[in-house]
Amino acid sequence: MADAAEKDTAHDRLNNLQLALQQDDIAQVRLILHELHPAEIALLLESLPHEQRTIVWDQVDPAFDGDILLYVNDNLRASLIRDMESHELVAAAESLAPDDLADLLPEMPEDVIQQILQNLDEQHRERLEAVLPYPEDTAGGLMNVDTITIRADISLEVVMRYLRFIGTLPETTDSLMVVDREGKYLGLLPLTTLLTENPAASVGKVMNRDIDGIGADTPTQEVATLFEHRDLVTAPVVDESGKLLGRITIDDVVDVIRDKADHDFMGMAGLTEEEDIFAPVITSSRRRAVWLGINLLTALLASWVIGLFEATIQQLVALAVLMPVVASMGGIAGSQTLTLVIRAMALGQVSSSNARRLLNKELTVGLLNGIIWAVVLALVAGFWFNNAALALVIGAAIVINLFIAALSGATIPLMLRKVGADPALAGSVVLTTVTDVIGFFAFLGLAALFLV
Repeated sequence: MADAAEKDTAHDRLNNLQLALQQDDIAQVRLILHELHPAEIALLLESLPHEQRTIVWDQVDPAFDGDILLYVNDNLRASLIRDMESHELVAAAESLAPDDLADLLPEMPEDVIQQILQNLDEQHRERLEAVLPYPEDTAGGLMNVDTITIRADISLEVVMRYLRFIGTLPETTDSLMVVDREGKYLGLLPLTTLLTENPAASVGKVMNRDIDGIGADTPTQEVATLFEHRDLVTAPVVDESGKLLGRITIDDVVDVIRDKADHDFMGMAGLTEEEDIFAPVITSSRRRAVWLGINLLTALLASWVIGLFEATIQQLVALAVLMPVVASMGGIAGSQTLTLVIRAMALGQVSSSNARRLLNKELTVGLLNGIIWAVVLALVAGFWFNNAALALVIGAAIVINLFIAALSGATIPLMLRKVGADPALAGSVVLTTVTDVIGFFAFLGLAALFLV
């Protein structure tokens, strides 16, 4: 219910904004934007055609420019940055935390990057330099370097006095990081512990030592899995020597999970999660043309297999009627296995130690389902066309295709990952080719042997 309400609100915002734009009511546009969070403004910008985006972007409070640039998709961000003046980009960057600036900086023009770095104070420059070496899809790229560290040999009363002295806490702080003299991570001191334990107690006595540091090179998907399995809210990020680099909080992980879901969903159509729905026609056509071309090649391959049995089809029209059934059953069965395996891979449930057992299980499922539905389809085809031999042929073809579909669905993601390809993006295309070709070849080949 909450999701539905949120969608309705977003829908209403978009309608109200477009109505104001159609009426050239710029004052109303400003009023609508003034009441919104930068993430909500980013969503509106992504939902508008190019000419309306330009008008709305000009009405955005410049203080929000940096945050909005972080929230919009990559394609729209590049377009906005390209149209902004150098001084506007520098001002937008100055409002960002070092970890957020590290995500945005590589997309800035070189002269702007130099200006931004020159304007940073020593502390912010050091924090930015700590984040920049790590790719965006690692724990180091995800972490926030704005964190409070304390030593284990001081009392909670000293910690309280220190916090009162600095007067503020970084956003989403629920724990303080405990380090030794060399800056190596030792544990966490939750704020609840700080407030409820005896002030005379030492940090080392009451701190939480159960939360291990996450390596800076850990992929973000593994970080998300750790947060899920261990119910974490905050986790420290450390380098190879165990030195504390920063922290990751649950709000960062939520973004990772959402990006992964978008990636998998869009990948099924050969698109990326950064696809701009209002990108220029030529740009969108060029991007989609690649996968349409690949699909055309696979479709031609399936058609070539059918063409090999043209004479057989001409002699028995029922084959043409039943061919789509064989291909469709194989495609659905293969997609079920493919989806299961890709999900298991994403969760870290598949490795070389259990891959063979998973393959055997899926082959058994494919064989069992093949036999069940072969019987059903054979009965239907037999009564429909009054041809017992045809019924046996399509039954055998179904068994073969569902078995191959299970084999393909289980092995294709593993092979794609081994060669460095994205299973979510390429898996369905390869699977469809295999099930279509094998399904047609098995059905028409058996028909050529036993029916004609």
